[in-house]
Amino acid sequence: MGSNPPDVLPPIASVHSCRVAHDVRGRENGQMPTYRDEVVVLRTHKLGEADRIITMLGKSRGKIRAVAKGVRKTGSRIGSRLEPFMVADVQFYEGRNLDTVQQVETVTSLTGLIVADYPMYTTASAMVETADKLTDHGHTNGHFPLLVGGLKALASHAHDPSLILDSYILRALALAGWTPELDACVVTGDEGPHTAFVISAGGVVSDAVAPPGTPHLSPETVELLGALLVGNWTFADATTEVARAEARGIVAAYAQFHLERSIRSLGHIDRMG
Repeated sequence: MGSNPPDVLPPIASVHSCRVAHDVRGRENGQMPTYRDEVVVLRTHKLGEADRIITMLGKSRGKIRAVAKGVRKTGSRIGSRLEPFMVADVQFYEGRNLDTVQQVETVTSLTGLIVADYPMYTTASAMVETADKLTDHGHTNGHFPLLVGGLKALASHAHDPSLILDSYILRALALAGWTPELDACVVTGDEGPHTAFVISAGGVVSDAVAPPGTPHLSPETVELLGALLVGNWTFADATTEVARAEARGIVAAYAQFHLERSIRSLGHIDRMG
């Protein structure tokens, strides 16, 4: 077997939080303070006749919501730089409730590649929705590089989109403290292999303590979940569609349990393609 291709999503262990890049110039003389951050755009909403509210995930500050004034006007120079999936370096005025976008420089333009392909677009939408929901709870450490890495892998067709999505969701949940246990029984601690998976318990359990009706996964599915969590793409790329479909169901249910709400964008994805 050939060597394992490089992981296209940042390993969880190497993803660290960054210090806030905050510039408070102007606070002393009564002007609004400004700051800069590298961001990925999660979603946008119309505001008034010409503005938008942009929800972003910042490399340093985590979740940012800011008004981009005039971006819906014809000829706006920054409107196209603040579309979902764009990675940009942005300067903001800091406000009490909403910040205001002052300057935007494109870092990585992924929007055009992603929106031109509907399956890729729906997959990316599920990724940014997951990031949006997780960072609502204050889980910001490491989510920026993980999301950007996932979107870049998706746009470059590095792997099957569904595998990239499930890998991203598992790693994002792990960053939030919800790493599924796939080796030892979460109840007894007995080493596996185990194939009974209990969502509410957080992973596999031995048959001796599995509640009645607990689903049993195939050994390939359990190994696939582990491969997606650590970035073993040689194994993941070689798995059967049966194992991938079973893993997709577990990932979706596991995410919904911990987020306490479903990822709505998953409903628009052809997960059997």
